[in-house]
Amino acid sequence: MLFDNLAFAMGGVGGAGGGQGNPLGAFVPLILMFAIFYFLLIRPQQKKAKQHKEMISNLKIGDRIVTNGGLYGNIVRMTDMTLIVEIADKVQVEMLRNTVADKAEAFEKLEKKGK
Repeated sequence: MLFDNLAFAMGGVGGAGGGQGNPLGAFVPLILMFAIFYFLLIRPQQKKAKQHKEMISNLKIGDRIVTNGGLYGNIVRMTDMTLIVEIADKVQVEMLRNTVADKAEAFEKLEKKGK
């Protein structure tokens, strides 16, 4: 009698075996979740990063830019990795190219739309 209850608890006796079904059915929700994350998060992030990299490579002397820190300035000189930006009269700072958020025209358009 003790062994009958143990066997029943293990599910091996009686033919009610739990019905395992198709193992691929368990992966369908995971695949759907990955597809949703890809199209809603990963792909737009990659597209934005590609546009930012293209914008940085197309910068030229005289462009008005905005840094990630919120400083506006004009590009005075450029090297492969850095920019010399004039943020006020006779005030120049050297910064990495990657710290440029965008060209100032994009932010100025947003400010005009907000008013």
